[in-house]
Amino acid sequence: MSNERLRSALLARGMSVQDLADKIAVNPKTVERWITQGKVPYRRHQYAAAAALKVDVTTLWDDGRTLESATDLSKAEVVAVYPHRHTVPPNLWREMYARAETNLDVLVYSGLFLSEDPMFIDLLKKKAEGTTQVRILLGDPDCEAVRQRGIDEGHRIMDGKIRNALVNYRPLFKSHPEISFRLHGTTLYNSIYRSDDEMLVNPHVYGIGAYMAPVFHLRRMPGGGLFDTYANSIEQTWGSARQVSDRDITGA
Repeated sequence: MSNERLRSALLARGMSVQDLADKIAVNPKTVERWITQGKVPYRRHQYAAAAALKVDVTTLWDDGRTLESATDLSKAEVVAVYPHRHTVPPNLWREMYARAETNLDVLVYSGLFLSEDPMFIDLLKKKAEGTTQVRILLGDPDCEAVRQRGIDEGHRIMDGKIRNALVNYRPLFKSHPEISFRLHGTTLYNSIYRSDDEMLVNPHVYGIGAYMAPVFHLRRMPGGGLFDTYANSIEQTWGSARQVSDRDITGA
C-alpha cells in the first residue's frame, strides 16, 4: 500500500523525491519505495525525513515504536513549566532572545511588558542589524478577536494595550525598517515567543490575564513535534496578518 501522506508532505513542501533523498542522505529509489510500496524506513530515517519536511513523524508513519518514541521526544522538548507568566525568571526573556541567530518572533495580542522594556528594544535593534529575522505580530486593535479577548480577561482594554505597544515600538518603525511588524485578527489561543529552536508558550485562559496563565519553555528536538506545532502557528498567523499602517502608528 502506498504512503500518500508522505507523498502529500513532499508536495506541500515543494520537494521532490530526489530533494528528500539528498537532504537525508539516502538513495532516491529508497524514498520512492517508501512512497509507492509503503515501506517503513529505519527510525533514524523516519525522524530525519519528518524534520526535513517539517512535520511530526507520526504524520508520516504509524509504527507503534515511532509513536512511543515521538511521545518521549515531545516530552523531552519541555525544558520547564511555570505556573504563571509572572513567575518566569525576568531575565529569561532577554537571555533567550539574545541567543537568536536566525529567527526572533513575537506572536501576541499586545505583549506590552516586552515593549515597555528598554533592554528588549535595544536587543531588537542589535539583532535586526545582524543576520536575525525579527518579526513582531500584534493583534489588530480594531478586530473582533481583540475586543472579545479584552472581555474574556475582564478589562475590555486590550485594544488600548495594543495601541500603547505600538507607541512604544514607534521609534523602530523608521530607525529599523528591517524589523517587521504586522497586525493579526486571529483568535489567539497562545502567546508565542520564539528564538531559533527555543520558545516560551503562554496559553490563554478564559477569565484571567496572560500574566496569570502558565508558560511552557520548549526546545526543539528532531522528531519531537511539539515545538514545530507552535512554530507552524506563527507562520500561519504571519501569512494572514496585515502590515502596520501610518494610521495604526499615529492613531490619526
